[in-house]
Formats: sequence, structure tokens, C-alpha cells
Amino acid sequence: MKTTLFDTPLTERFGRARPIGRGLLVCVTIALATTFIADHYGGPTLLYALLFGMSLHFLSEEGRCREGIEFAARTVLRLGVALLGARMTLAQVGDLGIGPVLTVVVAVALVIAMGSVLARVLGLDRDLGLLTGGAVAICGASAALALSAVMPRHETHERNTILTVVGVTTLSTMAMVIYPLIAGALELANGQAGIFLGGTIHDVAQVVGAGYMISEQTGDVSTLVKLVRVAMLVPAVMVFMWLFRASRQAEGAATKVPMLPSFLVGFVVLVLVNSMGLIPEAVNEGMSTLSRWCLVTAIAALGIKTSFQKLAVVGWKPVILMALETVFLLVVVLGVVLIGGLGT
Repeated sequence: MKTTLFDTPLTERFGRARPIGRGLLVCVTIALATTFIADHYGGPTLLYALLFGMSLHFLSEEGRCREGIEFAARTVLRLGVALLGARMTLAQVGDLGIGPVLTVVVAVALVIAMGSVLARVLGLDRDLGLLTGGAVAICGASAALALSAVMPRHETHERNTILTVVGVTTLSTMAMVIYPLIAGALELANGQAGIFLGGTIHDVAQVVGAGYMISEQTGDVSTLVKLVRVAMLVPAVMVFMWLFRASRQAEGAATKVPMLPSFLVGFVVLVLVNSMGLIPEAVNEGMSTLSRWCLVTAIAALGIKTSFQKLAVVGWKPVILMALETVFLLVVVLGVVLIGGLGT
């Protein structure tokens, strides 16, 4: 009787977990390998993970790894986004002052709106314009993954996500090298340079690298400004949910869209808890590290699910779209810094 009540359910649980474990192990292995390469030889970890994953696309076409890859691309992704909340506090936002915060809010809204307009001008889907605009405006690949998680699923959904991740990661790496040179050429003060770099470079890691490349003060300011942009992920996700929930209501499928995704709730809760000082520093660092590992693992899974042939069909228009969005963000933030005198 004990075997029936206890051993059998446990065996069944292991049996259900085994298919997930296979694919998840592949994604974690890619994350380990690409992190090692990036740490020792330089370069963007997320881009490496994506390309490594794409080289193993055949795994998504056979049954043994498919469930684990899907698990990594969705559940692990959402966990990683939620843990981003441990990086920031409300006090950090207050320390910046109203000027930089308003600049970030306005710039994010303008870039997302511009993404939608540019996509239509280039003959691309509005969904792609919104997704790329959100990724460029907020926090690069992390924002692309979070926003895509609440967008409608269709035949080009995953391809759009991969294109966006590749584009913003590449542009962010280029910006990390070029933007400090622009700040030097314009002779920006340390505070001005921090607002400029934190308000324009896409990914957090590249913001930190570019900021501290100039000075410690610039690095501190740029990191805080970037964290404010990360916080904009919450209202952006909610707006995206409202936009696409309305479209699904018109199709009679509104019940498929949740009112508030759990990963967004987790993000907000962690920000509030961290703001109250209830998370020890060691735990906070551990959560930030876990968030990074989750995102790299999820990117590897998305790479496995995508083929080079599908990407080649799209052409250069999405690249032009993201480049124009990046230039637009640069002009907006730099214009406010120079004309408004922020950070002086």
C-alpha cells in the first residue's frame, strides 16, 4: 500500500519532469558555455547564447527536448524578468531628481510610439514596431523578452522576438563604444554624460561599462538613470496588455489574456521589498545573478526555436527600423541634456 500511495506518485512526478529536464539542461549548458566565453574573451553574453542556440535548432524539431526548451523560453524567462526588480529601489529614483526621471518617461513613450509609426512606413507589422520600440526605449533584450511574453502569439511572434534581441544587443554593444566618444567630443560634464549614457544605451551591462569608462560619477549616474528605464518596464507591459487585450476582445478570445502577469507582480514586489531594505545585500546580489542566468538560459531556448532560414526571409527592414529608433532616442535624450542643462 505504501508503494501505491507514496512511491508511484513520486515516480510519476519524475516521469513528467524528465522531458522538461532534457531540454532545460541543453539551454543551461549553452548559458554556461556562452557566459564563460563572454567573461574570458569579451562580447555580449546574450548574443552568444542566441547564436549558439540557433546552431542547435534541430533539437526543437524532435520530441525529447521540446518540452524543456518551451519551459526555458517561457517560465524561466518570466522568472528572470521578475528578479530584475531586485536591482532597484524607490530611493534610487528619488535621488536622481525630477528632471532625469521625466526625461526617461517622455523618451520611452516617444520611442515606442515612433516605433509603431516607423514600422508602418517601412511596411512592417505594428507588433514588430511596438516590440522593437519598447526594447530600444527601456532595457534592450530584457524588455524585448518581457514585452513579447504578453503580446499575441502568431506565426511571426518568435521570429520578431529573436530579431529584436539580435538587433538591440548589437546596437547596444556599438553604443557602448561610440557614445562615450560622443560625450567626450561634446565635453559633457560627468552628470550630463551619465544621464546621456543611461538614457540611451539599451542593455544594463553596456550602460555600466560605458559609464565607468568615463568616470566613477558618470558610472553611478548612468546606472541610476538606466534603472529608472528598467522600472518603465512595468507600465509598458501593462499598456501592451491593454492594447492586445482589446484586440483579442474583438476576436472573442479575451479570456486568454491575464489581467496581470505574475512576473510583473513579482517585479513590483521585489522593488518594494528592496526599497524597504528587507533584502540582505548578499541575497540581492544572488537574485541579480540568478536573473541574469535565467535570461541567458531563456535566450538560448529562443535561439534553439529559431532557424536562420526564417530570419533571412525578413530582410533589412527590421534592422533599419531599430537603427532609426536608436538614433531617435539619441537625439531626444541628448537634446534634453544639452538644451535643458540636466546634470550640470
